[in-house]
Amino acid sequence: MNLKNIIKPANRKILLFAGFFFFVGVFLFGSGRKKKNISQTSPAAADIHVIQKHLEALTQTPQFRNHKNVEQLNAVADYIRQTFAVYSDDAVFQEYKVDGNIYKNVICSFGTENKKRIIIGAHYDVCGDQQGADDNATGVTALLELARMLKGQKLNYRIDLVAYTLEEPPHFRTENMGSYIHAKYLKDHNIEVYGMAGIEMIGYFRDEKGSQDFPIGTLSWIYGNKGDFITLVKRFSGAGPFVRDFIDQFKNSGQIKAETFPAPKFVKGVDFSDHLNYWKFDFPALMITDTSFFRNKNYHEVTDTLETLDLKRMSKVINSIFMSLIHLK
Repeated sequence: MNLKNIIKPANRKILLFAGFFFFVGVFLFGSGRKKKNISQTSPAAADIHVIQKHLEALTQTPQFRNHKNVEQLNAVADYIRQTFAVYSDDAVFQEYKVDGNIYKNVICSFGTENKKRIIIGAHYDVCGDQQGADDNATGVTALLELARMLKGQKLNYRIDLVAYTLEEPPHFRTENMGSYIHAKYLKDHNIEVYGMAGIEMIGYFRDEKGSQDFPIGTLSWIYGNKGDFITLVKRFSGAGPFVRDFIDQFKNSGQIKAETFPAPKFVKGVDFSDHLNYWKFDFPALMITDTSFFRNKNYHEVTDTLETLDLKRMSKVINSIFMSLIHLK
């Protein structure tokens, strides 16, 4: 039977178009669902009560932590450094000047006996006048909990936890971003970096149908339309051994449902965070995210508050990051 004689030309075009995007989606965004989860014993675990405490400290501030409120940003930077200093002997500011104001990245290190290092980063500033609970108090809280969990661990790499400033507009995609300053410093000083993982919004999950959007609509055929997973975004090609190993360890931790998006730059959202600056300097990097505005409609809105977050699943994301770091070879 000749299908060409049955299906009208216009309908054939629609089917071919849909089929093209379906297979493009499979090719570009290879799902992690077929990988078996293997539980691993962890010597430490994220504490939901501590997570709550940090989130409250970051979001319930006298002023909003945006680029205009420099004193508030500095107060938040002080809080991050003081917390880092409890667990690391090497907690410092990386200061730089923009428009006459001093802004600060905050850095602490573990496993400093190792030469090759891994960067785990998240930005602490917000976009405009809002609390920014998911964006990105969740990422910074992950850094603070990781500091507690990494203390005393035997590590195969040096791990630098870096809290960045000025990720948000109007400085996004400029050389004023804290992550640009940090990545450039590493490059200029020929520091050996195994890889970088940026933590960008990890606290918003939904199990309702229709709660997850995609940059290409047909991807919902592959992943479903529920916002119940965490996403590991990597370059389409040339990701490198760190990214591959980190993703494998993250999924093998068995903590939370995770999907891999190996996406090209033209796909909206894949470089909307600090990892983009490490890509600029040719460092292997990935982003860990709940997919931001593709799921969380509170993105850059005053409704991005602590009450909207799922702290239980957020804690499992932190556990997965920790277990990835201690099991990297």
